[in-house]
Amino acid sequence: MLTILPEICRKPSNTNLMEFGRIIVSETAFNSENLQDVIHSNISVINLMREEKIDDEFIHEDALMSYYLDYYYSQYVAGNFAQFVHSSGWNAELNELIEEGLALIDAYNHLDLFQQQSKKVKLMSSVKLNKFLKGKLEGINPTRDLLNTDTFFEIEENLVTLNANFLKSHPDFEVLSVDEMFATLEEFVGHEIKRE
Repeated sequence: MLTILPEICRKPSNTNLMEFGRIIVSETAFNSENLQDVIHSNISVINLMREEKIDDEFIHEDALMSYYLDYYYSQYVAGNFAQFVHSSGWNAELNELIEEGLALIDAYNHLDLFQQQSKKVKLMSSVKLNKFLKGKLEGINPTRDLLNTDTFFEIEENLVTLNANFLKSHPDFEVLSVDEMFATLEEFVGHEIKRE
């Protein structure tokens, strides 16, 4: 699960590249009975591309959308909506991407909840929000308690299933062996990628 806010504002460092127009996952992940493995394989590819200094504007936008949806899902499952707000720093661009992503995968009940919860944050004064973002999440925390709702867990739409199926049904989706994945990425970045 992602626990660190994904970087969403990266300045271009390599202007000679074109977008990597593929969403690739490993054969192992694709054949796994756990749909989360498909999502995690996509995340691993994005993380590897970022390690190779590839800016987000060159990474497939729908691969990134899946990445951010998993970030939201992971934060909510780990600590409810307040943890998402706290960990993300309540980033307007990230919130917009999550709203777009929820609509894109047809998770409309989750989208409604996200928008309802967002209104709670928007109604807070900037002083109160900043105090919450800079403070500790644990202990006595009325703002955290105000933001949290278990409605998320009552919604029948399964975000993992919808996210994974969105990737698997995408026209740019490809299943490759690990060696093929590295070869494809090495061709894109123009140099050998160190394997750990």
